[in-house]
Amino acid sequence: MSHKVTLIPGDGIGPEVTNAVVRILEATGIRFEWETFSVGAEAFEKYGEYIPKDLIASLERTRVGLKGPVTTPVGGGFPSINVALRKKFELYANFRPIRNLPHIPTRYPDVDLIIVRENTEGLYSGLEHEVVPGVVESLKVITEKASTRIAKFAFEYARKNQRKKIHAIHKANIMKLSDGLFLRCSRAVAKDYPEITYAEHIVDNTCMQLVMNPYQYDMLVMENLYGDILSDLCAAFVGGLGFVPSANLGDECAVFEAVHGSAPDIAGKNLANPTALLRSALLMVRHLGEYEASTQIRNALERVYRHREKLTRDIGGQAGTSEFADAVIAEMQSPS
Repeated sequence: MSHKVTLIPGDGIGPEVTNAVVRILEATGIRFEWETFSVGAEAFEKYGEYIPKDLIASLERTRVGLKGPVTTPVGGGFPSINVALRKKFELYANFRPIRNLPHIPTRYPDVDLIIVRENTEGLYSGLEHEVVPGVVESLKVITEKASTRIAKFAFEYARKNQRKKIHAIHKANIMKLSDGLFLRCSRAVAKDYPEITYAEHIVDNTCMQLVMNPYQYDMLVMENLYGDILSDLCAAFVGGLGFVPSANLGDECAVFEAVHGSAPDIAGKNLANPTALLRSALLMVRHLGEYEASTQIRNALERVYRHREKLTRDIGGQAGTSEFADAVIAEMQSPS
């Protein structure tokens, strides 16, 4: 059996880390049929559009995508490719597990957190307009449908994976209607899962609590903007965005991506660390039902970090992107 996957290498270091991850995935022996597309500025130069229609058609066929980092202009230029894909394919759940790798020095060892972020509405949707010159309004839209859907996603995952506690993160003390609706939906869903402890924390207090003691949390479910901020904060517990995976999940489609930047300053130099995209690809492999291959790659990746001989420069090693990939493949093929 082969798996058709839409591949978006991205820009900057994207093509390098994507190539490394593709080689590792193919070393499992699983057959992949890659449908490869550019997006963003490169796609606009070629096709006159930032997200080619052929890419959309490909995701409609494959229902699975693997995406490298893409540069998003700040304060102008084209809109976020990520946001556009999430809206187009109703990728309503952003799923980010936060777990340590061996021998990456951090303040917090043995972190095991899961961030579940609503992906389609809220302030992060970018619904903005200029009321009059010098006055801009940004709209925050919260719906019962989306709030209930993301809460059910979180509780179903917790039940299936023996997670014990879920915190709903909010600012309902100030935004009593919008965040209040989110909380009412979360509470209603929580009643159907009595074996899972349910609690609520205000978002600013959560930031402080996480920094003081991340171990008090198990899973966190939240609105879009809060999720974007807290998931980056939690990435710092395990070394930064270069080490955390991300999945954008919907009922009909899923896109797995690295959430770090495109690092144009080191693009093309064989310096980039492909770990974040590889760990995202592991989520993809499990999504495809290839559990044994996912475990094989995960164990090999952890052995590379444990041995420390083929680490990339960002964590004190001397290996390049391709050498790192070679080391993971060698560990996969090792009898140990």
